[in-house]
Amino acid sequence: MADPSFDVVSKVDRQEVDNALNQTTKELSQRFDFRGSNASVAWSGEEGIALQADTEDRVKAALEVFREKLVKRGISLKAFEPGDPQLSGRTYKITGSIVQGITSENAKKIAKRVRDEGLKGVQAQIQGDQLRVTGKKKDDLQAVIALLKDSDFGIALQFTNYR
Repeated sequence: MADPSFDVVSKVDRQEVDNALNQTTKELSQRFDFRGSNASVAWSGEEGIALQADTEDRVKAALEVFREKLVKRGISLKAFEPGDPQLSGRTYKITGSIVQGITSENAKKIAKRVRDEGLKGVQAQIQGDQLRVTGKKKDDLQAVIALLKDSDFGIALQFTNYR
């Protein structure tokens, strides 16, 4: 029988982001403080989000509404990287992106953190944009999950395929 293992991934459910986007659009159209500010939020490309409004304050407020909706939908704020407000014609725009996958640099940091913990028989292997952690005992794997949850790598981590 194979050793117990789990995968460390950084994935975002696009449908949940879409739901947060729709809820933000609805709130922007209904709230009194956004009346007449032409505030809007929409997809821009495959993984991008574009927010715009007439003033810098309103576009920042729209960004906060969107962040609030992401959190309510169970999406970590580490998975969304917004840019700075920029003046584009008569409107201010903020473009951000949804972060998917673990970069090789972050994967190396995570693997090093697992190795440095010194648990016997636990190994981390980089497999594309995810990490596979295997070990002799399930208790050791649970200790690694707890360790990684407490560590901050700047990305949202999920733990899947726990066997």
